[in-house]
Amino acid sequence: MAVERGVRVSRAWPAAGLGRLVRAYLLLLCCAARGGALCFHNGETEKKCFIEEIPEETMVIGNYRTQLYDKQREEYQPVTPELGMFVEVKDPKDKLILARQYGSKGRFTFTSHTPGEHQICLHSNSTKFSLFAGGMLRVHLDIQVGEHANDYAEIAAKDKLSELQLRMRQLVEQVEQIQKEQNYQRWHEERFRQTSESTNQRVLWWSILQTLILVAISVWQMRHLKSFFEAKKLV
Repeated sequence: MAVERGVRVSRAWPAAGLGRLVRAYLLLLCCAARGGALCFHNGETEKKCFIEEIPEETMVIGNYRTQLYDKQREEYQPVTPELGMFVEVKDPKDKLILARQYGSKGRFTFTSHTPGEHQICLHSNSTKFSLFAGGMLRVHLDIQVGEHANDYAEIAAKDKLSELQLRMRQLVEQVEQIQKEQNYQRWHEERFRQTSESTNQRVLWWSILQTLILVAISVWQMRHLKSFFEAKKLV
């Protein structure tokens, strides 16, 4: 959602200002909703992938932990460290950003360099160790995007920031994240506009081609009928 620029002040200024505030607030809510926790089940050789729309130059942090179903206790239990997870991340151009083996629980981090849909895939290394022999694995995954990935308590302790300084830093990073989101939305709009223009151009040329084909067929039919009538001496 692009922010309007160069708005001329008029009598309707309060309504226009309110509209801009509402749009900015909705965009802030969108940024605040980025990332989140989820839980899914994974088979022994199964690979689960997730799509995350990420602006460029944005840090992403994923935390996960795994549980293995215990048939005797009929509940999920923490697994041994030997059972690991392989994490693979690809950018919108299908370029590999991250490919690494982790333990039964861990944390992975990457930074996007291209805006768009990033593919995050996870699968276990159970075929290597044969630790759960066809059982079901439960994976808890929490993905944080942008400034939500920052641990501000750790930052405050490391940089010795006061509460006011820490809050100001949070606000600055939130504004930067909103700017990245706006740039990403503009990029989306530009791609949509290019696709629309390309489609309209193709439709136009297809219509012209259809018209030329119909004209050619009509001319051919008229010449064919004329030849037919002349052969039958009707003309």
